Amino acid sequence: MPNETNIANPAMFNDTPMPRSSSGRGRTRLRTPARHAEGAEADTSLIERLKAGDQNALEKLLNIYSAKLYNVALRILGGDASDAEEVMQDVFLTAFRKAHMFQGKSQFSTWLYRLTVNAALGRLRRSKKAKEVAYEEFLPKFQDDGHHRVRPVVDWSDTLDEHYAKNEIQALIAKALDQLKPVDKTVIVLSDLEGLSDKEIAATTRLTVSAVKTRLHRARLFLRGKLAVQLGHSAA
Repeated sequence: MPNETNIANPAMFNDTPMPRSSSGRGRTRLRTPARHAEGAEADTSLIERLKAGDQNALEKLLNIYSAKLYNVALRILGGDASDAEEVMQDVFLTAFRKAHMFQGKSQFSTWLYRLTVNAALGRLRRSKKAKEVAYEEFLPKFQDDGHHRVRPVVDWSDTLDEHYAKNEIQALIAKALDQLKPVDKTVIVLSDLEGLSDKEIAATTRLTVSAVKTRLHRARLFLRGKLAVQLGHSAA
């Protein structure tokens, strides 16, 4: 069976690593069709001005962070733009009102990610739009000796781009993502779409690093198995 996966380009299940992130992780990550340029981390003076109630500082912070935070909210919410926009309004209103609570123990961007994740998950749970399915059906199955139950295991990923258009693959991925548990979907979005390290994700979600790793592993196996089944292959 191919390595555990990433999910957004025709070569997503290949073992060839993508370029390392600035955090030094060698793990392959999702390639998205496009990414907004990430602004630099806000400087201390700007954050202090926000704490003092400076609305101009809030506007500058919006310019730095709004695009990438909107992307996170949009992906957690399954592409619902109106919900994502409302989440962003809530996030920056909360950031303005509660800036005094930011103590500088983590990056300011991590604090904003946490606000965004909490707001998006809260809206997702209230909307009851989540279509979670049991993971076990789509996880690889093993015999007692550790070998796969389904033999031979076919690596269908190398020819994926030969048989399916990119937009078809993206639609299948989006559908599978929406069937993850909300927190698992969040760690996938933060790791494979936004490029955060496991440590940064742990700080954002208030999970332990080991819990982040566990959730990522199971979620990736589920996504690979789910996509395999949707494309007419075994989940093993």
